[in-house]
Amino acid sequence: MTSFSTLGVPAPLVSLLAADGKLEAFPIQADTLPDTLAGRDVLGRGKTGSGKTIAFALPIAARLGTGLSGGRRRSGHPLALVLAPTRELATQIAATLEPLAAAYQLTTTTIFGGVSQKRQVDALNAGVDILVACPGRLEDLMKQRLVSLDAVEITVLDEADHMADLGFLPVVTRILEKTPVDGQRLLFSATLDNGVDKIVKRFLHSPVLHSVDDEMSHVDRMTHHVFEVDSVDGKNDLVQALASGKGRSILFMRTKHHAKRLAKKLTDSGIPAVDLHGNLSQPQRDRNLAAFGSGGVRVMVATDVAARGVHIDDVELVVHVDPPTEHKAYLHRSGRTARAGATGDVVTISLPEQRRDLRDVLRKAAITVTPVPVTATSSEVATLVGEVAAYVKPSPREAGNNGGGRGSHGSQGGSRGSQGARRDRSGDGARSERGAGANGGGRGSRGRGAQTRDAQGRSTEGRSAQGRDGQSRDGQSRDGQRRDSQGQGTQSQGRSSQNRGSQSETGSGRGASAGRSSQGNGGQNRSQGGRSSGRPIRVGDVVRPSSGTARGRGSRRAQG
Repeated sequence: MTSFSTLGVPAPLVSLLAADGKLEAFPIQADTLPDTLAGRDVLGRGKTGSGKTIAFALPIAARLGTGLSGGRRRSGHPLALVLAPTRELATQIAATLEPLAAAYQLTTTTIFGGVSQKRQVDALNAGVDILVACPGRLEDLMKQRLVSLDAVEITVLDEADHMADLGFLPVVTRILEKTPVDGQRLLFSATLDNGVDKIVKRFLHSPVLHSVDDEMSHVDRMTHHVFEVDSVDGKNDLVQALASGKGRSILFMRTKHHAKRLAKKLTDSGIPAVDLHGNLSQPQRDRNLAAFGSGGVRVMVATDVAARGVHIDDVELVVHVDPPTEHKAYLHRSGRTARAGATGDVVTISLPEQRRDLRDVLRKAAITVTPVPVTATSSEVATLVGEVAAYVKPSPREAGNNGGGRGSHGSQGGSRGSQGARRDRSGDGARSERGAGANGGGRGSRGRGAQTRDAQGRSTEGRSAQGRDGQSRDGQSRDGQRRDSQGQGTQSQGRSSQNRGSQSETGSGRGASAGRSSQGNGGQNRSQGGRSSGRPIRVGDVVRPSSGTARGRGSRRAQG
């Protein structure tokens, strides 16, 4: 191993690295630092977890703090730019850069979407030296003339192959065109496919290539396992057993919904877990990452958003609960463990129908492993998990917020539905077989209305909450369905009233108005007496008044 001082890293930075326990350079760092510190363009090829962030963070801080130092900091004109594909990666790069930059009184900030741009604009206006950005939000700010790249001395593209996978290369190309032609450019990527080679040929000048590890190389201390189960129930039991150990683990799922559901299920069973996926806001992501990184929880359930750039120390186990569909995803997921010389295990759970596809993925990833049929109580599982952690009683959830995702809206919808149900009972005979409960925070309770009759027998509507199909108001729902409060015995049925097979019919009294049925799954909500007309009203139908047209508010709604 080579020390940082022998590679030409300035003494203040060497001291900071030593204080953090980093005494020797990793291969990608030892190979690239002499060239990057000298100002040359460098193309570094290395797999995830090989130490690339330090490899480009050191020359940025060292060069801006010494040879390129001087001059007044200008508003909206950064001196160094690091482009990263995801918010998580940008945040972690900034966390690595900040202490190194602070050694030379350099400032750092992050730019990414999903949050208000005000804080980012304020930081730019105050003047920033090093900008770590995701391409989309950065280009937005450039179009608003809030940031200019004409003073950038060093540009870094990290995880360039992942940017290509996400379709970012056209944006990256436009951004690089705004940087000075004679600036230093560093590109780090596991592969050079999907257009990355075009970026290299166009923007890097006589780059020095350093290829330490390619994407097909594997960490010697990473052990791969394939556990085969016969049923979904057996898989669920196995997942809980694998997550029950005292070590830190990341469980990968294919969809955001399944990741959220599994994290909740584990927490309810006494295994504290957090989720990480694209549906979370940035504060929620930061909070969950902080809880996992600090050891407050030991299990993270994630989608592939965490497969790149999320570096958490001492992750002992990675579990592919849902096997990935392509080999690059397998390798990047697996790279969350066995980082920086540590050991780690990677488990892939396979159902019978997944075994053929999994063999293809492992073959393309050059992974050789013998599948083992197991159950949650198998010795292979017990050996891998080790000592089981103590049960942790889950924290009580707030009443009225039992739904997942948009639970608060569901709670509101359920509350309004119950109000409508109470109005039904106080009317002159209209009834609701099932009102929405106050805690019904799913689709079923949202958007359920109620229908009553006033003292004169005219049809009125209870309040209708907003659901997935839109908000019912003034006789017209957002899906374009027009209600008939004039006709006699009219049945109004659109997307809203068809929700979960419900049906709302009116009787023979004056006027009829059917919003969203307050009936639950598959039921009917009928007023007293009468019969429904032939077919439901459809978009484009002409609604004609009958001899029994109701006067007043119901009539104005129909005419409106």
